[in-house]
Amino acid sequence: ITKWAGRLALLLLFIATCGWLDTIKDRWYIFDPTSLHELAQAAIASSPPNDTSAMIQHIVKNLTSTYPSTQIRLNPDTSEWVFNNAGGAMGAMYIIHASITEYLIIFGTPLGTEGHTGLHTADDYFNILVGEQWAFSPGQLEMERYPPGSVHHLPRGTAKQYKMHEGCFAMEYARGWIPLMLPFGFADGLTSTLDIPTLYNTARVTGREIIYNLLISKI
Repeated sequence: ITKWAGRLALLLLFIATCGWLDTIKDRWYIFDPTSLHELAQAAIASSPPNDTSAMIQHIVKNLTSTYPSTQIRLNPDTSEWVFNNAGGAMGAMYIIHASITEYLIIFGTPLGTEGHTGLHTADDYFNILVGEQWAFSPGQLEMERYPPGSVHHLPRGTAKQYKMHEGCFAMEYARGWIPLMLPFGFADGLTSTLDIPTLYNTARVTGREIIYNLLISKI
């Protein structure tokens, strides 16, 4: 009885600690959804039509000049792309930032894809750069449409079906508990594609960026 009482006490302490951390996680956020949306719109306006590469360069240049390296670690290597299979959808992503409470990526595909958004412990903001994204929730009889310059906000704890049309790319920002999103990101690779090199590179880049951020006290 004493052993089980001790285990129960530890479990309750763990739950209480997680609940407390969830109430203060906002203090570790660096990015702002509104500012990032404005940045995405500025990247579209300053680039030739449908020039995704120019938009990405604009975004990365703006971020690296706005946020000092002592405050947040950003990955400036715009050639570091990896496949991403999650929720039945497939595309490629470039990880600009990854930490315990935030990530910022460019995600998309020139071919088009669709799948399940996943059910996450973070708010997710899809800022559409090129192409169009469609989405719907159970009970909706008409789809949601997100053209370039719009933002698709998926509140934490909600899920949708989504489709990214041919040539669609987006700047995706998530804020919340990022490590708890990783099982969704790895599940298809472990149970379906068995693409070990992609799993390795995704884990390597994500882990590297999280560690670099922890070293400068960015949680």
